[in-house]
Amino acid sequence: MDLTTLIPQFGGALWTVIFFVVALSVIIAVHEYGHFIVGKKTGIFPEVFSLGFGPVLWSRVDRDGTKWQLAAIPFGGYVKFRGDANASGGVDAEAIEGLDEAEMRSTMSGAPLWARAATVAAGPVFNFVLSIAIFAGVLMFRGEVMEPLTVGELRPLPAQQELQPGDTILAIAGAPLPDAADGTMSAYFDALPQEEQLDYTVLRDGREMIVSGPYTYPPLATQIAPRSAASDAGLRAGDVITEVDGTPIYAFAELKERVEGSDGATLQLTVWRDGEILDKEMTPRRVDEPQPDGGFQTFYRIGIVGGVAFEPATESAGFGSALTGGVAQVGRIIEGSLSGLWHMATGAISTCNLSGPIGIAETSGDMASQGTTNFIWFIAVLSTAVGLLNLFPVPVLDGGHLVFFAYEAVTGRPPSDRALKVLMSIGLTLVLGLMVFALSNDLFCP
Repeated sequence: MDLTTLIPQFGGALWTVIFFVVALSVIIAVHEYGHFIVGKKTGIFPEVFSLGFGPVLWSRVDRDGTKWQLAAIPFGGYVKFRGDANASGGVDAEAIEGLDEAEMRSTMSGAPLWARAATVAAGPVFNFVLSIAIFAGVLMFRGEVMEPLTVGELRPLPAQQELQPGDTILAIAGAPLPDAADGTMSAYFDALPQEEQLDYTVLRDGREMIVSGPYTYPPLATQIAPRSAASDAGLRAGDVITEVDGTPIYAFAELKERVEGSDGATLQLTVWRDGEILDKEMTPRRVDEPQPDGGFQTFYRIGIVGGVAFEPATESAGFGSALTGGVAQVGRIIEGSLSGLWHMATGAISTCNLSGPIGIAETSGDMASQGTTNFIWFIAVLSTAVGLLNLFPVPVLDGGHLVFFAYEAVTGRPPSDRALKVLMSIGLTLVLGLMVFALSNDLFCP
């Protein structure tokens, strides 16, 4: 049973929180397990592995002496190693007092520099590994589009559909389909006449025939972006926009052109939904989108993802191809995140692009409502973001500890206790300030 189908039945707000907690718990568990297992393997003893903060709801001690626990506040977690004063890793002088050399080796402060650095870095690294595994798994599960282009599942559309699953597309509107490998497929579809019905030349059961079908890229919404104009107006995946301000449209490109040319003015849309005609009103929102050169360009968007008139048939992606795709996807997210933060810091784009906990929670619910696969994909995206955030050179984050270790490697001694306290206070202030700023974006940005 797909639990995501329960969202509209039992209340969006409750299920949004539940799926947010599920996503966050998975990501935190993997992050903290990275610290735990690498610390343990390098000789640093983990005393406590906790999912959550606050009052302990459940705990058990394993045969190695590590306490595993679930706490009441699910928005976080930690691993406490021997000699740590708290979850942040401060040294407990009383706890290490009187320890012999072998016992000191099992503390975070007494372990070799390489072991400490590896233990700290393991959290973000495990987040990236989780993301790569999910992206690769989804690519293998969904598969790659078959060549030549073959009809898979037909989508419900208002236009007549004579295509059948298994049809191999040879030509559309009399124009032979190009080879996908030559890179002209996008230009081919752009050049097709934007009409409600097109002639498709197909190969069916060994016979070539011409059948009628809808425009290849109709104004169809396959996904609705969270916190978008379309989402706020109640559009759903599967909706087809048939008119904009009373003018019929047949291609997604026409819809995109009308939205981008609106300059933010309200649009009246006629929507087809499973045979029912609905009237929707929405105001396109300004979006700053990253460009290949690292810059950003401003567009107006309503927040829908288009798709073809039929689901292309797929075949399973090989492990190597899927793994390469997973690594590439993580790289794209990291590159886009860093570019976005830089442009926000320099004022090139709006800081409203930074979401806080409310925005992330809403996105969790929205992605879950679009299906289990989309929700799992979102977990991978969020895991990448958490891994990247923890590598920032800010005290209290993993990246800050790695900077301290780098200082120790260069100078031969760790920063003084006084310097650490000051820097940790500054880091905590920065992190809390960023959280408050992101939360204000959730509450006050359009």
